[in-house]
Amino acid sequence: MRKKSLPFIVVVVLLTAVLLAACSSGGGDEGGGETITLIANPWPSSELNVNVAKIIIEKELGNTVEIVALDENAQWDALAAGSADASLEVWPSGHGERIAQYIEQQKVVENGGPLGPVGEIGWFVPTYVINQNPQLATWEGYKDPALAGLFATAETGSLGQFTAGDPSWVQYDADIIKNLGLSLQVVTAGSEDSLLATVSSAYARQQPVLFYFYSPHAIFSRFDLTQVELPPYTDACYANAEGGGVACAYPEDQLFKILSTKLNEKAPNVYTMLKNMNYGSEAQIEMLAMLDEGKTVEEAAQAWVDAHEAEWKGWLP
Repeated sequence: MRKKSLPFIVVVVLLTAVLLAACSSGGGDEGGGETITLIANPWPSSELNVNVAKIIIEKELGNTVEIVALDENAQWDALAAGSADASLEVWPSGHGERIAQYIEQQKVVENGGPLGPVGEIGWFVPTYVINQNPQLATWEGYKDPALAGLFATAETGSLGQFTAGDPSWVQYDADIIKNLGLSLQVVTAGSEDSLLATVSSAYARQQPVLFYFYSPHAIFSRFDLTQVELPPYTDACYANAEGGGVACAYPEDQLFKILSTKLNEKAPNVYTMLKNMNYGSEAQIEMLAMLDEGKTVEEAAQAWVDAHEAEWKGWLP
């Protein structure tokens, strides 16, 4: 049996409802409201960045955002393939070859512009260690087996332990130790949480601990730490970084964003917003402090968005 046609007035009402729903959907992107996939790397500031972006994109642009966890090496292939849309905190000193390959040569990933914060990786010890042994403020002190031995553990024997972070992070510490002839051995903590737990435990017992860390981070408001002075960074020192030639300090990193080259066509409003996204180290430090106070990443990101509307409104297309 054929279905009866709807009365004209019903058709008008239904069309009106559809139009009203479309108008109230948050002004979805010209790309049709596609789901946006943002990459979170395994450290808190990266997770905060993408959660800030997610809140703004979903509220102001109408696109659903999915956050996926990927390490900083695997993310390049995901962006090149278009299976992810953006990663918002790249530390360029560890990705020279990938920047050249994916952005400059193959042009399958786009430089999304600066995020804003300046990052710095370094070696740190509690300041009480330096107070007791001033020679350990610089790398030369760790050439002395007796001084380096203050950091020895059952795992390292007579050598001092240098505690590294998440194994997926870009780290040149084993090369630095070898090339400078230091009496140290790298032991990987396994994750940022494990690294923080190691530092916290040593600090509570006022014991020596030497470890890799980075700024900006809330750890520096929690502990009194001193950065160990390594030979100054030079471009020549890092010219053979991939071949194990690093024998100097890490450089300061102007953190930047990377985008899929397909994003502009897929969701042009989201593309513009992410290109415009830029805030200072103070924004990250503010949110990181909230994590220390017990807020979740999502809660800290929401609190920052709520308090800084005038700033992020300028990112919108």
